[in-house]
Amino acid sequence: MKSHTTLIILAGGASSRMKKTDDSNQGNLTQEEIAQANERSKGLISVGKDKRPFMDYLLNNAQKAGYKYIYIVVGANATLFKEYYGGKDGENKFHGLWISFATQHIPKDRVKPLGTSDAVFQAVEQYPELKMATYSVCNSDNLYSVEALKALRETDSPNAFISYDRDSLEFTKERISRFALAKLDHKGYLQQIVEKPDLNLIDSYKDKEGKLRVSMNIFKFDGIMFYEYLKNCPLNEVRNEKELPTALLNMIQDYPGTAIGIPFSEHVPDLTAKSDIIAVKQYLEKKHEKLDW
Repeated sequence: MKSHTTLIILAGGASSRMKKTDDSNQGNLTQEEIAQANERSKGLISVGKDKRPFMDYLLNNAQKAGYKYIYIVVGANATLFKEYYGGKDGENKFHGLWISFATQHIPKDRVKPLGTSDAVFQAVEQYPELKMATYSVCNSDNLYSVEALKALRETDSPNAFISYDRDSLEFTKERISRFALAKLDHKGYLQQIVEKPDLNLIDSYKDKEGKLRVSMNIFKFDGIMFYEYLKNCPLNEVRNEKELPTALLNMIQDYPGTAIGIPFSEHVPDLTAKSDIIAVKQYLEKKHEKLDW
């Protein structure tokens, strides 16, 4: 299968946890950082020495991994995104990437966006060429490695996700315990995503390497195969959102053995709450991450 060069980045969420008051950690943040955390989309928070947004580092890694066409799904107010990445709705040239914006519109009867599956569906509807394309999808508030992004591009499986070793993630035990587990078959294909797994059954979720695997919301999809499942994704009864894992699981029920879990053991920096800003800045400094376009 020919490798693809299209990446959809999800940046239209409400950032509710980031905007919550977090007094225990605000003392280490500057007033500017607190203001940005309360007002900006998470991917636009300045974390680098040169005050560039967090998303710059993700885009830089995507470019190094071989992606060319980037679709950023944003909320109705995309002014700041366009200040950083191009003023047009589509095909803004940015360091060798072509960046387009899709808007995740919020239904009139809701306050918050309808979820990650809805975000991808709205992008596909606004850019119909995606219906026939193979593409990757990831969050805007995680810094995925060049190697992980490249692995999605190069896998022969029509659909895929990066299957992270849970023990390699440098988060608190409490935070990691909230992550859903990915259950794979003996060949590494996704069978189930288990929310709040029973601790007595935890060993049964280990893969062939004896690892517990989690998803950090970075996927590859065959656009033709996936479209109907995006379109018809049901609401999660607990969170009242349409979520990508739901659409993916519905698809593999009809097409088993088509979504491979690509094993990775590495940390994924994450900007969920204000307390993460310091950790991400320290990570970038420690790893000597530089924007070398």
